[in-house]
Amino acid sequence: MLIYRTDQYPLPLPPGHRFPASKYALLRDEVSNFAAHLLEDAPAATDYEILTAHTSAYLDKLKNGTLSEAEQRVIGLPWSAALVERSRRSTGATLAACRTALLQGCGVNLAGGTHHACADHGSGFCVFNDSAVALRVLQAEGALRRALIIDLDVHQGNGTALMLAGEATLFTLSVHGANNFPFRKVEGDLDIELADGTTDAAYLEILQSTLPAVLQKQRPDLVIYLAGADAWEGDRLGRLALTPQGLQTRDEYVLRLCLQADIPVAVTMGGGYGRDIQGTVAIHAATVKTAVSLFDAQRAKG
Repeated sequence: MLIYRTDQYPLPLPPGHRFPASKYALLRDEVSNFAAHLLEDAPAATDYEILTAHTSAYLDKLKNGTLSEAEQRVIGLPWSAALVERSRRSTGATLAACRTALLQGCGVNLAGGTHHACADHGSGFCVFNDSAVALRVLQAEGALRRALIIDLDVHQGNGTALMLAGEATLFTLSVHGANNFPFRKVEGDLDIELADGTTDAAYLEILQSTLPAVLQKQRPDLVIYLAGADAWEGDRLGRLALTPQGLQTRDEYVLRLCLQADIPVAVTMGGGYGRDIQGTVAIHAATVKTAVSLFDAQRAKG
């Protein structure tokens, strides 16, 4: 397996901005402690790849710096050439993680999970929709027929649901907070809404009663797993009550199911806005460590 980093492409944000851009370099440092040999620089998604899922008008605005103030407010990030480059790299990292997964069983993007971006606009800190781009590219290349997105970010993947609506071979499963952003949800293939304060036990029970049947029915050639850290009880934007151990158990359950079913899986980090940024980084790092312990060890045995 390989792990793709994007932290060397910074997000220039004004002082006090609530998006925790610094977590990516911190996460890279943590991952370097146990998997430095697997780290790779993220490639940039090309115009062709982005245009498999996004409109040319939207891409042109990003390239030319002509997004309106209103459009930038919806994204939640100010436009800059660095933002566009960073977003290309994050999207390219998910595509590369998918390619790696198809060859080696698992690939990881230390960013990604930008599931609020829609075909013609960005939203919710998301510029390009990395999952939609990756799956559309791979389908166009004939590299896969069916895919499943397991979106366990605490926020519903409205952009992904909208962009992949009607695509019978691309299934979206989202487990998210009912009372959280986006407040107007877009119906995906399977949406499971959680009450505020949902705990480890309730969350895991829902996942265990749902995911095996979805995997068996869909029989995907590839899974993209959005392993959001924002279901953590310490998250500023999460509203759920999962512990770090509960989140690690979640990750182990999802990844082990994929491994046992011999389904390649690409892992993206999704959201994480902890009041203590080190807590968020520790959760993301545990996700990566779980993937490494399962899939890199399996490859070594094989």
